[in-house]
Amino acid sequence: MMRRAGRRLLVGLGWAVLSVAVIGSLWQLAVKGLHTDPFLTRGPLDVWRYLTDPANDAERHLLIAAGRTTAADAAIGVLAGTAGGVAVAIGFALWRPVRQTLLPLALALRAVPLVAMTPLIALTFGRGLLGVTVIVGIVTFFPVLVNVSLALRAVSPSARDLMRAYGATPWATLSRVQLPAAMPALFAALRVAAPLALVGALLAEWLITGQGLGYLMLQAVTTFELDRMWAGVTLVTIASILFYSLISAVEQLALARYAPDTTP
Repeated sequence: MMRRAGRRLLVGLGWAVLSVAVIGSLWQLAVKGLHTDPFLTRGPLDVWRYLTDPANDAERHLLIAAGRTTAADAAIGVLAGTAGGVAVAIGFALWRPVRQTLLPLALALRAVPLVAMTPLIALTFGRGLLGVTVIVGIVTFFPVLVNVSLALRAVSPSARDLMRAYGATPWATLSRVQLPAAMPALFAALRVAAPLALVGALLAEWLITGQGLGYLMLQAVTTFELDRMWAGVTLVTIASILFYSLISAVEQLALARYAPDTTP
């Protein structure tokens, strides 16, 4: 199983590289084919020349430092949102009245636009790492909660009956049957939420912290430093693909170890 997971990791890495190449090619063709204004738009080759120009060492270090901040904000938020979503989903699975009472409320809260909630989050949790973590965590929390909750409830009744026949407690049934069966749903939610977490991190940096790629890109737009802005867009795009690929890699290893029967 682990050997097969390793092969799938290599295949996933290849697909990630291919995705970057395809997106870059389509972007370059669009810039050239649509005859866009060269003052406003940049192609991937323009961004590459900008980033590799020795005269732009200071800019390159600035972008790398901002990118690290954004990646850290997104990663911490994903971990917090995932932990919260799984914990609440487990609570829903163990206590049905709690699920019936709180799940509709959670879905109703999700309908509120994140941009509208951001000022309230900033006032409540501050403009530091905690506020950013809450914003990014919200992006991750709801997909994880909904997917894992449905997966925990979708376990075969015969498997539950077998555990009850052996005298297993609800917690034992949850840990040994339901959670392994829900792992594919968890990673499916994370593959969707992880790239969106970068958007949440950028939003938090625009409106709250004044740090990271989000704020750097906002500054670049207002001062018409368009090379910097397009370089930031490129880094965010590559980071989204890498986040997706990382989640897929962790999925293969986790499923091979804890739920081999669900490994495709």
